[in-house]
Amino acid sequence: MTILNLTRTNIAALPAIDGKWRDAGLKGFTYLQRTSKADGSLMRSFVIQYRFGNIQRTLKLGDASKLNVDQARKLAIKFFGQILDGTDPQAVREAARIEAAKLTFAEAVAQYLEQKQAEVRESSLQTMRTYLTGAAYFPTLHRKAIDSVTNADIAPHLDRISRDIGTATAGRARAILSSFYSWAWKRGLCPTNVVLATEAPKTDSGRTRTLSGDELRQVWEASGDSDYGRIIKLLMLTGCRREEIGGLRWSEIDLDRGTLTIPAERSKNKKPHTLPLSGMALAIIKAIPRRGGGEHLFGASGFVNWGNSKAALDKLVQIEAWTVHDLRRTLSTEMHELGTDPHVVEAILNHKSGHKAGVAGTYNHATYRAQIARAMTLWAEHVASIIEGRPSKVVGLKRSA
Repeated sequence: MTILNLTRTNIAALPAIDGKWRDAGLKGFTYLQRTSKADGSLMRSFVIQYRFGNIQRTLKLGDASKLNVDQARKLAIKFFGQILDGTDPQAVREAARIEAAKLTFAEAVAQYLEQKQAEVRESSLQTMRTYLTGAAYFPTLHRKAIDSVTNADIAPHLDRISRDIGTATAGRARAILSSFYSWAWKRGLCPTNVVLATEAPKTDSGRTRTLSGDELRQVWEASGDSDYGRIIKLLMLTGCRREEIGGLRWSEIDLDRGTLTIPAERSKNKKPHTLPLSGMALAIIKAIPRRGGGEHLFGASGFVNWGNSKAALDKLVQIEAWTVHDLRRTLSTEMHELGTDPHVVEAILNHKSGHKAGVAGTYNHATYRAQIARAMTLWAEHVASIIEGRPSKVVGLKRSA
């Protein structure tokens, strides 16, 4: 090893040979030249050599082709300062390298969804994807290492979802996140299921909230013609579940017959569900542009931006503590008020109860097609009268005995 004042001029004058030159002024600051065994080229670099504890270490500062001697000297001074403060810069660099190599939350989620693709129905997979990758749910976790996420990272998101979307949605998001972390823990990707250390959102299982006529009008007018706005209007008119409308495919719409059919794999009770569409609902669907031949009405693979869209809608209406599911409950309540038979309402909502529950359901295979069609038409007229601010033309139905 040769002692040399490491300057640009002196380094440029060195012969193209293998060698090591230590700076005369800054102890441990060193310039290296090595011949590449691969192609014979001369590799030039700056390093620092130091002792930490009882261990002699060498830390590369950078290639001399990318870093000049003045820049390298500043780095060397910084690292020597860390050493004096009791920090080993090589250990810090190694820890950073290991951390960078760890699987991120998003990468682990991608593996999880790929495995689940063969295990669950498509609608369930889409729900998992929505909660685990959607920007409205756990966005700050996506780039974190899977094993560095803590309950303190998760809890604020659950609080926000409860506040902005609803406690039921927060509970569902927590359950899906917990299932994912249980899977990751069993594969050694993280030390524990951190979701279990978070507080489960307190849901109101007996929620009875329905929207008044004025509230329905506000929601309709504020919804507009965006994807989310059209979904809200269709939910109001059909009483379907949020994911059923958000995930609609063109193959599930029969414009000639004026029906939509939710297939069994997308239905909560695993039964296909066909509903007649009112003229208002058909007009909304016909106005939806076809997106490059895609199969979904809303988005490339179904609508996913639920949280942000609901928050934006809430800013436009003066309605207290309402959820999207309240639209379904409102349809049910008002249809009963209009005189629709309970079993017809249950059929519209695709509930397996009442006339179709238990032993009765084994023998009763009636579809109530005509009654459902009439009830849906009358409901659409009732909604239209609310929106237009005019008296309703609906005459209460005479219930069957």
